[in-house]
Amino acid sequence: MKSLFHLAFHVRDLQQARDFYGGLLGCREGRSTETWVDFDFFGHQISLHLGEPFASARSGRVGDQWVPMPHLGVILELPDWRALAQRLVSAGQAFVMPPQCRFEGQPGEQWTMFFHDPSGNPIEVKGFASLQQVYQH
Repeated sequence: MKSLFHLAFHVRDLQQARDFYGGLLGCREGRSTETWVDFDFFGHQISLHLGEPFASARSGRVGDQWVPMPHLGVILELPDWRALAQRLVSAGQAFVMPPQCRFEGQPGEQWTMFFHDPSGNPIEVKGFASLQQVYQH
């Protein structure tokens, strides 16, 4: 079964969201009204609606680090992850967790980075050498 994931969440400012998701992250904008805008978030649909974002806290333990929960995430193949990481670093994006490798040499080895959008919504972007490794033990 082929499917797309959809997530709708709040942002405080649609123009800031357009600049961030469309400009910085490179997501293609879809439909919109004066109160919401859709983006193609790396092959999946996100709908950003004007409102107060959900609360999050660094309460999720992964290895020896605490990560923001809840958070939106995407998994990219490593070359795409590296290109995005470089674009974010070059743009001066602030990170909760800067681009790094975790679980090195273990099943599930992955590159990751955490950051917030302008409304404070936490985002994780993971990179895998092969998407076939995502669910390996």
